[in-house]
Order: sequence, then structure tokens, then C-alpha cells
Amino acid sequence: MACQKIDPELRKAIKAAQQMISEVAKADGNESETRRRVERLFDSLMGYDVFKHITREHAVRGPGTTEYCDFAIQLESGGDVKPVIMVELKRVNIDLSSKHLKQVASYAINAGCEWILLTNGKEWRLYHVTFGQPPETKLLHHWDILRNDIADLASYFDIISYRNVKKGGLEELWEKATVLTAHNVLSTILSEDSIKVLRRGIKKSSGVSVTPEDIVGALRRLLNENALTEMDDIKISLPEKPRRTRKKKAEVKNEGDPQSTATECAQPETQQPTDEPVQDASP
Repeated sequence: MACQKIDPELRKAIKAAQQMISEVAKADGNESETRRRVERLFDSLMGYDVFKHITREHAVRGPGTTEYCDFAIQLESGGDVKPVIMVELKRVNIDLSSKHLKQVASYAINAGCEWILLTNGKEWRLYHVTFGQPPETKLLHHWDILRNDIADLASYFDIISYRNVKKGGLEELWEKATVLTAHNVLSTILSEDSIKVLRRGIKKSSGVSVTPEDIVGALRRLLNENALTEMDDIKISLPEKPRRTRKKKAEVKNEGDPQSTATECAQPETQQPTDEPVQDASP
């Protein structure tokens, strides 16, 4: 993610969080110990009131049964308030897996919640749930509190912060994710106007002229297999090449000889054309 200036207090809070999670990982803390540390992060890094905005062991009523999610993040207090993020927590040294995602996804779907946060304190994964037939989950961001740098961590935790969630930041994140698909981005890059801009930019920076086909070929070499599949489904409109006109040899000669032109005009109309074939005057 992009670099940014970090507030000194936030930098201090992130370093303290890293130290806290590192210590519980070294001690191989259990789920309860991990839970206490993660709960503090919601307060110190994300600005939630743990007594007002976090519901522990949130009850989720499914078909014929009631299950309990580790945390439910809500913007207001109250048992009837719809959660905005369902959080599934695992012990600090447990690797997060698809099994854990399936578990928390079922909670979110039954609760009608669009956002999922899966974490073990070290690793954090943010998912969006689309309520289709069947419902789908999509990973939008993932980060590691012990491996990512502080600037990245500040950006990631801001995404799920109380301030950002309250102002609708998650909805904006999802809108961008649905727009910035591989197909949409490639369609824009491969548009006729974009290819013209790329050609001009390369010519300006390197002094070398390239063709539209050169640009498309270079882009293909940059893409991975999935993106290439998307590219194959896109109709590419290359800029038209300028047409070169064909001139008769006599016309080319006469363009620079006014006397010749006048003489030709004075010739009788009965003059027969020569049998000399027309030649291309272009180099």
C-alpha cells in the first residue's frame, strides 16, 4: 500500500500491538489469551469502545440451531442491532484455513452481515459476503501484524476502524473492488485512446517509436495466466494506421515542374495514353 505519514501516537500504538502479539505467540497462548490481546487492538488501533461496539459470543440463529460467533462488531449498543462485521478468532499460532472461513461465513450469512474478519492476532483477513445464489465470499485485504511495515498496518487497520466503518468506508471499498476488476482495468488499458497515450509516452521517454501491436504484445508479457484469460475475452480496437496514397510517376515528376504541366495541358486531346505501367512512387 502507499506510504503515508504516520501520527506518532498511532506509530507507538502499532509498535505496542506488535510487541503484545509477539509475546503471546512466543508463549504459544491459547484462544482465550489471544482473544484478550485482540480485544485490546480493537480499542487501541481501531477506536472501538469494547463495551459498546463489541458483542462477545454473538448468538446467530441458523436453520434449527443457534451458533455463537467470537465477536460481532456493531456501531451502536443493543442486542437487536445488526452487526457490521463478524469476527472469527483462532489461537495465535493456528494457521488460518478455508475451514475457519466457512465457519464464520455461515454466521455472517445467517446474520445478514456483509463483512467478515478472520484473525489469529498475527494474520488478519477481511472478506466481503455477496448474498447471491449461492452466497459468495471474496478476500479483499490480508495483512500480518508482525511482518507488514507500520505504514501498511496503519492503512489496513484504518479500513476496519470505527471511524471508517461509521462513515461508510467499507461500502466504498466494495464499490471500488467491484469496479476495479481485471476485465474492467484491462479494457481501459487496451482502449484505442490508452494505447495512443502509451505510444506517445514511450516515444517521449525513449525516443523509440512502437506500434499498437507492440504495446499489446508487451502487455501480454506482463500478465499472469488469469489476466491473460480475461484479456482474450476483450475486443481490442487498435488505432488505425495512416493511409499512404499512391501517385503516378508522371504526377510526381510534374509536381516539381510547372513548365511540364503547362506543356501537358497544351497537348491535343487526341493523344493516346502510353502503355507504360503505373509505378508506386513511395519509397
